[in-house]
Amino acid sequence: MVQIDDLPPLRDVIRAHDLSAKKAFGQNFLLDLNLTSRIARTAGDLSDHTVLEIGPGPGGLTRALLAANARRVVALEKDARFGPALAEIQTRYPGRLQIHQLDALTADHRELVRRPTKVVANLPYNIATALLINWLQAGQNDIWWDSLTLLFQKEVAQRVVAAPGTDHYGRLSVLCAVYSTAKIAFDVPRQAFTPQPKVTSSLLHIVPRPEADFTLMKALETVTRAAFGQRRKMLRSSLKAVFGEPEKILEMLDIDPTRRAETISVEEFLDLARLCRSQSGSS
Repeated sequence: MVQIDDLPPLRDVIRAHDLSAKKAFGQNFLLDLNLTSRIARTAGDLSDHTVLEIGPGPGGLTRALLAANARRVVALEKDARFGPALAEIQTRYPGRLQIHQLDALTADHRELVRRPTKVVANLPYNIATALLINWLQAGQNDIWWDSLTLLFQKEVAQRVVAAPGTDHYGRLSVLCAVYSTAKIAFDVPRQAFTPQPKVTSSLLHIVPRPEADFTLMKALETVTRAAFGQRRKMLRSSLKAVFGEPEKILEMLDIDPTRRAETISVEEFLDLARLCRSQSGSS
């Protein structure tokens, strides 16, 4: 096992503080510091960045980020049980770790960090997708993050990078393709976690597209939610709630009304979002 600092092994930390993973919080600990160090390296040079970490738990990834010379780590941990273990890391790396007992879904991440910022996290499975969409939506005001390096369930990661016409292509695929460039860096077997989840995980590295039209976000969400919410239906049926008479709209865009959502390209969804925005009078 790699030794990245002079703190005790994570299994000893967990035993000393009588810690265990809570299913209700979607917790699965990464105890292999080789692996957490690889995740930190995937995020790139951290020496000039604040790193936002969600759900540090006993601090395996936190330690890897600090050992990788992150300028500062801001860790959001909702579960107060991990406070003493994280405080030990704070003492080992004075002035470089801030710990906030906050709910990641409701916290104002922009206010907690100093730019430039990268987000690196072993996300709790039960909030991972919601957090990703929130971070993409942040671009409507101002993109405050330079990159996201995140562990997801493999199936979710496949949805993020899926192309039209493939099994995993869906609403998340479209939103991520429009507002970011995403790639799967590597897979993490379930045996790497304690307790073991039922599925393999994948590490995603995501970079924002600053040139994207974030004023279309609301309309794009509306269109994709309707289309993929009834993905077995033809667009002439699934888009009725959005356009009223979708066949006219689809014909205007030279899209066959009998096609289904999984066959529609990202650019075609953008065309639909532009018309949706124009009909609603939003800007």
